[in-house]
Amino acid sequence: MAETPLPQAFRDPRSPQQRRHDALLEVVELALAAEQLPENGGARPQTVITASYDPVEQEVRAGLLDTGEQLTPEAVRRLACDAGIIPAILDAHSIPLDVGRERRLISGALRRALVLRDKGCAFPGCERPPRWCHGHHINHWIDGSKTSLGNSVLICGFHHRLIHEADWQITIAADSIPEFIPPVWLDPSQHPQRNLYHRRP
Repeated sequence: MAETPLPQAFRDPRSPQQRRHDALLEVVELALAAEQLPENGGARPQTVITASYDPVEQEVRAGLLDTGEQLTPEAVRRLACDAGIIPAILDAHSIPLDVGRERRLISGALRRALVLRDKGCAFPGCERPPRWCHGHHINHWIDGSKTSLGNSVLICGFHHRLIHEADWQITIAADSIPEFIPPVWLDPSQHPQRNLYHRRP
């Protein structure tokens, strides 16, 4: 597939200040995920998010942090994509009946397979290497989808937020390469785009 230049609308619209802000957050996330920090640090912070599930609509509703701050359903989904999840069963009065052990959804062999396949952020035109990327569920596990190679993609923090906040679609093509379909308002033809940066000869 020949590389086609990205339309101006696909390019990163952030100001230099916002890019520096996001870069600092990514450095902190990278440091927290590393296993080579001092023994008294290195554990990722734990955030408790309580989110209700609507069985009729079959979707997650807004979330609530333990500080009382509300999160949109999109923010809950983004945070849960590559997080350590601790399942809890609550009674009708929101009293915990059972709290399970933490488990990461995209880790170990699956993460290594994603790195081998995507080689970095899979969003078109992004140059971020694998260590700067999150594992993203194409069809979210909260909606009952599986955590598998065919339903996952590596994506950097900035593009991860973009995917969750806009109407982007991600598919895995017949040759197993992720393709990104832009929203209609951005590209009326919705031509699938690939990241060819990581696939240079």
